[in-house]
Amino acid sequence: MNPTVQTPYINLHHHIPHSHNTIKTITMPSQPLIQIISKSTIFPAAKSTTPDLKLSVSDLPMLSCHYIQKGNLFTRPPLNFLYNLKTALSHVLTHFPPLAGRLVTFPDGHVYISCNDSGVEFVHANAPHLSINDVINSTSVPDSVKSFFTFDRTVSYEGHFKPIMGVQVTGLNDGVFIGFSVNHAVVDGTSLWNFINAFAELCRGANCVSKRPCFVRDSVLISSARLKVPAGGPKVTFDEHAPLSERIFSFSREAVLKLKERVNVNHRKRVNFYSDGEINVVKLIGKQMNDEKVTALIDDLIRNAVVMKTDPEPDISSFQSLCALLWRAVTRARKFPSSKTTTFRMAVNCRHRLKPELETLYFGNAIQSIPTYATAGDVLSNDLKWCAEQLNKNVLSHDDTMVCRFVRNWESDPRCFPLGNFDGAMLTMGSSPRFPMFDNDFGWGKPVAVRSGRANKFDGKISAFPGREGGGSVDLEVVLSPETMAGIESDPEFMQYVSGGC
Repeated sequence: MNPTVQTPYINLHHHIPHSHNTIKTITMPSQPLIQIISKSTIFPAAKSTTPDLKLSVSDLPMLSCHYIQKGNLFTRPPLNFLYNLKTALSHVLTHFPPLAGRLVTFPDGHVYISCNDSGVEFVHANAPHLSINDVINSTSVPDSVKSFFTFDRTVSYEGHFKPIMGVQVTGLNDGVFIGFSVNHAVVDGTSLWNFINAFAELCRGANCVSKRPCFVRDSVLISSARLKVPAGGPKVTFDEHAPLSERIFSFSREAVLKLKERVNVNHRKRVNFYSDGEINVVKLIGKQMNDEKVTALIDDLIRNAVVMKTDPEPDISSFQSLCALLWRAVTRARKFPSSKTTTFRMAVNCRHRLKPELETLYFGNAIQSIPTYATAGDVLSNDLKWCAEQLNKNVLSHDDTMVCRFVRNWESDPRCFPLGNFDGAMLTMGSSPRFPMFDNDFGWGKPVAVRSGRANKFDGKISAFPGREGGGSVDLEVVLSPETMAGIESDPEFMQYVSGGC
C-alpha cells in the first residue's frame, strides 16, 4: 500500500457535533466509562463501478435482524495504527463497494444495494479502565464488551438511511478492540470474515487483496419475489430486553477429538462388521463344519460385509458432536416434560450445496437455517450419538434439491426471518469454527480473542468460534436465561469437556 496516500477520502472533520476535540462519555450500567473520542466517515479511495446489487432470498429475510457485531481483541498497537487503519479501510472499500453503499427500495418493491460510495462510519473510543484480562478472564462475558460496537440494536432495514458498516476502535489500558457492525442483509459470516481478512492484509502493507469477492447475481437465490415491509420497517422478532447470561465455553483440541470419538465409535462399528481377523475365524469355522452350503452362506455374508467395510458412512463431525452435547445439556437444564418438542437450528453455508456451485467468495448471504426436531424425552433417553446422528442426517441431506425447496417455500410466502426462542425450547447455532477469525493481523500480531456485541442475542442463541490455540479447538459463545445457564454450568456430561470444567 502506498504510504503517501493523502486523506481526502477520509473525512476527519465529521466528528461528534462541531468539534474535532469533542469527547463524549457514555456510561452504561455496571460498566466502566467508555469515551467516544471521534467519529468520521471513511470513503473508498476510488469511485465504484459496481452496479446496484439485488438482495437475494437469503439476504431479504435478514432485513429484520440486527447488524452483525463481531470483532477482535489485540495487544497494544503501535502509535500510528489509527492512521494506518483508516487508510487501509479506504483502500479495501474499493474492493468491497457494497459496504460503502446504502440500501435502496425500487418502485417495483425490490431491494438493492446501491454501491454509491456513501462511506462507512469510523468511531475512535477509549476505555481506560478496562484491560485485556477484564475482557477474557471473566467467567461471564462482561457487559462492557457491548460498548465496543457502534450501531447498537440497529435493524438491517435501516441500511436505507444509515451506513451499511461501522468500525469502532476502542483503546484499552493495555490493548485495543476492533469491532465491526455490518448490515446482515448485505453479509453473512463468510463474507464478513473475508472482508476483515482483506482489511488486515492491506493494513500489513499488501498492495492488493488476495481473495477478491464475487458480486455475480445469477443463481437461484436471485428471485422476482417481493418482500412486503410493514410501515416503519421490520423489527426484530425477539425481546431485546429479556435478562440473559452469556459465557464463552472453551473446548481444547483434545476434548473435541475425545467427544468426536465417543460419538463415532458405535457409528463405525455398525459399518465395519468384521475385521480381517474375524473374517479368517469365520472362514475356518465354515471349513471345519465341512458343510458346503454353510460355507457358501458364510462366504456370501463375508463378501457383503467387506463391501460395506470399503464404503463406510462418513463420520459425524466434531462440530455436530459438540452441538449434540450442548443440545442435551440445555434440554436437561430447561427441565421440560418428556413430550415437549425441542428444536436445534443450524445455519449452513449453501455456496457449495448449489448446483452449479456459487463462488467460494460470493459476497452476500448464502445461508439457510436447518431445524432438527426431537422431543425432550428422546434427546435425554437416547445417547449422545443418537442426538448427533439427527443433526448429521439433516446437514447431509441439505443438498441442491433441498436448498431450492427452501427457496421456493420462501417465494411462496416472502417474510423476514423469525429469529428467537418462541416456545422456550429452541437453540439456534450461528457462526462457524471454520471462519478465519484469528487470521486478522493488522500489523502488530494476531488477535487475543474474538467477541461479539449485543446483536441478535436471545435465550438459546449460540455462536461458534475457532479456539485461539487452533488445531480444531472451539469456543462456544452461549446465551441463555440465567436459570438455564446455571443448569449447564453444573451439568457433568457437558462440563467434563470444557476447559477448566469439572
